[in-house]
Amino acid sequence: MKKLLFVLAIGAAFAACNNAAETTTEATADSAVKAVDSAVTATVDSAKAVIDSTASAVVDSAKAKVDSLKK
Repeated sequence: MKKLLFVLAIGAAFAACNNAAETTTEATADSAVKAVDSAVTATVDSAKAVIDSTASAVVDSAKAKVDSLKK
């Protein structure tokens, strides 16, 4: 009976330690997701700014060509 109680105590210790590892893994995963999300947002915003400025330049040059052809 003592051996069974000893084995159950060791099993309970392993089970208690296992739960702590899962919460740190979840916290690490959450912080990694937030870091990737902010990096993606920054990349998308910078790409949008470049596309907007390029599109504005194309529109302006097109308007200039149309104006020059009207004269």
